Amino acid sequence: MIRRFLGNVLATFVGISLFTGLVIFFIFTLVSSSSTITTDQKSVLLLKLNGNITELDIDNPVPSLDNPLNPVVDGTGLMGILHNIEKAKNDPNIAGIVLHLQSIGAGFASLKELREALNDFKQSKKFVWAYGEYLSEGAYYLTSVANKIYLNPTGSLEFNGLSAQRTFYKGAFDKLDIKPEIFRVGTYKSAVEPYMTDKMSEASRRQTESYLNSIYDLYLKDIATSRKVSLARLTQASDSGLVQSPADALKYQLITKIGYYDELEAEVKQRLDLNENQKIKWVRLSKYREVETEWEKQQKKSNHRIAVIVADGEIRSGNGRDGIVGAAKIVKALRRARKSKSVKAIVLRVNSPGGSALASDIMWREIHLTRKVKPVIASMSDVAASGGYYIAMACDTIVAQPNTITGSIGIFSIYFNLAAFQKNKLGITNDYVNTGKFSALGDPSYPFTEADRQILQRSIERGYESFTSKAAKDRGMSLAELKSVASGRVWAGNEAKQNGLVDVLGSFNDALAIAAKKAKLSKKDYRLWFLPVEKPLIDKIKDNLGVSVKARQRMLKQELGELYPYLEILKKIKETPQVQARLPYDIVIK
Repeated sequence: MIRRFLGNVLATFVGISLFTGLVIFFIFTLVSSSSTITTDQKSVLLLKLNGNITELDIDNPVPSLDNPLNPVVDGTGLMGILHNIEKAKNDPNIAGIVLHLQSIGAGFASLKELREALNDFKQSKKFVWAYGEYLSEGAYYLTSVANKIYLNPTGSLEFNGLSAQRTFYKGAFDKLDIKPEIFRVGTYKSAVEPYMTDKMSEASRRQTESYLNSIYDLYLKDIATSRKVSLARLTQASDSGLVQSPADALKYQLITKIGYYDELEAEVKQRLDLNENQKIKWVRLSKYREVETEWEKQQKKSNHRIAVIVADGEIRSGNGRDGIVGAAKIVKALRRARKSKSVKAIVLRVNSPGGSALASDIMWREIHLTRKVKPVIASMSDVAASGGYYIAMACDTIVAQPNTITGSIGIFSIYFNLAAFQKNKLGITNDYVNTGKFSALGDPSYPFTEADRQILQRSIERGYESFTSKAAKDRGMSLAELKSVASGRVWAGNEAKQNGLVDVLGSFNDALAIAAKKAKLSKKDYRLWFLPVEKPLIDKIKDNLGVSVKARQRMLKQELGELYPYLEILKKIKETPQVQARLPYDIVIK
């Protein structure tokens, strides 16, 4: 008894000591990180962007405390990168930018935003140089904007066209005895195809070829302009797979030099008039974003604000989380911006393939209420399709990049009949007592009747009529005109502009300029306010100390091995909302 008591006392003491130590550590970290960070003259901003680029920053609240069960990528999102490139342009201490890229996790619209920001940076007469060892198609698209491009002598550069990959689950469902019950409207609403076939339909293939070719045509044109090479020469090199080595890349003027990183550093030293013993003052992006320049201080002086509400991820009800747009959270942000007297306009930044039709409609309504009070401008990122387009169409003006993936106006629902799976694979059976003919409608273990199917199909058709009617009214089109470009059809941004689904082809900064003009604000007369606001520090710390979704996923993969894909399929069955306004599939372009 005494031993147990002493053990409890010791455990309590150790727990209190650890807690106290962590609190002291956190306070020390906060205090030490609050010191002012500055740059020296002739500094060079180093952009190492070899990972996923999100819309907003991803911060580790306590960088020194790395939790292996919850690894946090300490980096900057697209909005932060754009801001810091502009800051560097106006910073007299920054002499230039060096890009160090390999494979970059970003869509082509995001990469175009970055290209435009770097082109603007070059207007300051500062240099933009780049180095690569392996440059993927996307990484090279961004790299091509540089004045000088070094490629490692044993490296490689991918320049052979784009490919859109799609995964089909029908074979797995057949093996598992799972029968999908599918309801949809629209020839091109092919989100359901992975559950009912093992390859693309002709309609799906046709639309994919259309937007993929549109995106790649722009890709080649932008590179031709940056590299001062004829479009015909680049097209031939890509279509025929002629770039297979660094020497080929040099031959077709995709790069300026075959060389190692130390050779690039030596040339940077020459550019900065440094001798051999002097070191280059590199500034990484993670540090530079903490630097407050005079230009940045001026940006913060205005009392007027443009709220930037970011909807990044799949759309669902509730508050959402990273990678999930929670309707309740976005509605709260819209109301907050609407009621704020200092907010003169709103930019809704959309990067979403869609999701729940109900959640999309709830946000659509709130946007309409907000635009009665102040301008709301939509800025489309890589993807703003289906439910993502649903919320964008409610805005005063829609701005998209030419290579944004958008449209997909349509809805569908999927119900999964698990009766055979439960009986044949698990030995589980179910029995029912119902008070009415349709009491068990939609239950995954209850067989569908033809009457059930008619009810659900009519529901989907009503939802489609609602979506298209609202879209036609928002876009100032007749219902017939709108439906001619709907039916779930996916478009590239320039195609959507031609079809009246988008107002302006441009960047996030272009959307800001439109919002400022509508609010009668000059560029120096406003500052940005990003919503929803970040979590409090203590919540970030608690998240950091927990077990992340990615870590759990990794552990499950290790445990289940080849069975893991089946778990993912079952999760889709469990999590998929019944009625969806979602992109036809998860688009993987590489």
